[in-house]
Amino acid sequence: MALEGGAAPSGGIISGRNEADRFVMGLLRAFADAVLVGAGTVRAEGGRALWTPEYIFPPAAEAFAALRRALKRDKTPRLVIVTARGDLNPNERCLEVGALVLTSTGSADRVRKALPKATEVRAISNTDQIPVDDIFNGLQAEGYRTILTEGGPQLFGQLVESDRVDELFLTVSPVLEGQSGRSFGLIHGVDFGRTPKRSRLLSVRRADSYLFLRYALKANHPPPRAGEGRVGAA
Repeated sequence: MALEGGAAPSGGIISGRNEADRFVMGLLRAFADAVLVGAGTVRAEGGRALWTPEYIFPPAAEAFAALRRALKRDKTPRLVIVTARGDLNPNERCLEVGALVLTSTGSADRVRKALPKATEVRAISNTDQIPVDDIFNGLQAEGYRTILTEGGPQLFGQLVESDRVDELFLTVSPVLEGQSGRSFGLIHGVDFGRTPKRSRLLSVRRADSYLFLRYALKANHPPPRAGEGRVGAA
């Protein structure tokens, strides 16, 4: 969800930084080769945020590391940021420690000069919009297969529209939130019209007054060719 015009870390506002919710987020990251986010999500989180398992839930850091070793994953999942304009603050901690930025040809040189050397910038699109297929071609080129997307709502909507999301992990928080004159939700900028995306409930877990739901999303189109990347969303 995007609150305060996408300028606030909405997950923390809604979940109240619930311990069980943060553990689930850490566990999902621990399984992933890469964590895929839009630039708006990075700007909203801001400051010193990292997209690693141990950052979101430090008490399980050793268990997360052991899981990644057992899965033969790299030490941490690679943070992949999608931005057509390259509107990123070079002082963000996640950029200082290193990320992969996927951007447009027109923005690549400027972004590369502005961001820390630890962050790799790759031009994957010749247009102002970055198509989902180009994103996945870039991920495939890096050898990433198990991908977790944490939004924002516009990127997530594009992934769902393209039938690229296999599973949705959704936390229902006992918090009511509203905004005057502005709508908010999981998906922005995409209208499914008369063919809404359908899903199948796989599991339900409860911790206090929080529900943790896992859904399988059903594709409206033929599945991608063998070897193409897929993603889970949280």
